[in-house]
Amino acid sequence: MGFLSGIGRATLVFLAATGRLALFTARGLSHCVRPPFYPRLLVQQMREIGYNSLPVVGLTALFTGMVLALQSYTGFARFNASSAIATVVVLSITRELGPVMAGLMVAGRVGAAMAAEIGTMRVTEQVDALTTLSTNPFKYLVAPRLLAGTLMLPCLVLVADIIGVFGGYVVSIYRLGFNPSAYLTSTAQYLQTIDVVSGLVKAAAFGFIIALMGCYNGYHSKGGAQGVGAATTHAVVSASIMILMINYLLTGLFFS
Repeated sequence: MGFLSGIGRATLVFLAATGRLALFTARGLSHCVRPPFYPRLLVQQMREIGYNSLPVVGLTALFTGMVLALQSYTGFARFNASSAIATVVVLSITRELGPVMAGLMVAGRVGAAMAAEIGTMRVTEQVDALTTLSTNPFKYLVAPRLLAGTLMLPCLVLVADIIGVFGGYVVSIYRLGFNPSAYLTSTAQYLQTIDVVSGLVKAAAFGFIIALMGCYNGYHSKGGAQGVGAATTHAVVSASIMILMINYLLTGLFFS
């Protein structure tokens, strides 16, 4: 009976947390479409999530494309299929690696920052002060971050796709000795619109998840500095896991 009660207790805790997250999501989405709006805060969050994340996302995409070209050549050379490297690089980057790697990098950088900032405001009662000043915390803190994350991550992924394909091109031409014209022709020949669009749709979903988990964990943090640290950790871990889960679901939806 003790074992069964433990399972039941864990199930109830999981369902309660899922319900709290669903209510938080619905409340945040409702405030995204209802006035008043704070365009200055939205632009500030777009700069923080988008522009300030370009270096880490760009470097990650560049070396991912370079490593992918090297590994593909190592495997395909055994079967005399080296000509398929350009296709593998561009499809892998645009469909999967670009959105997922960018999402994980932004989750580690931006999701943690959101949770720490809002969590600090929560434990120091600044969130309560906003309510006292007749400012809705969801309007002021949550809605701009949700919108900015959803809008800016597709832009980051588009840049990451270009940089990642360029990284594969550089390695293939200057390290593996491919013909530049043939490589570019093969890249353009097999790349379709759905490959890029699916990656951008994934990026929008990932951006929303990152902002949502950062805001949710920060908003419900408690216990002082230790609680803020735990909220930051939970935000990054939960966002990363949800990114991988949603990636599988969206991949099945687009390419099943």
